[in-house]
Amino acid sequence: MPKLKSKRGAKKRFKVTGTGKVKAAKSNRRHILTTKTRKSKRHSRKANILNKSDSARMRLAVLG
Repeated sequence: MPKLKSKRGAKKRFKVTGTGKVKAAKSNRRHILTTKTRKSKRHSRKANILNKSDSARMRLAVLG
């Protein structure tokens, strides 16, 4: 059986940490930033750690 290919879109959007957690950028940072509060923009700078239930599926997609 051949190797599994990774999902290229997922590979660009998610990153697997050394401990196996999956990191993703937070949403709502692209445009219309004038209406958003300073606090929400500041908090969305940091990476988001995915939920345990979602991370198993995403890890498979990213690593292949």
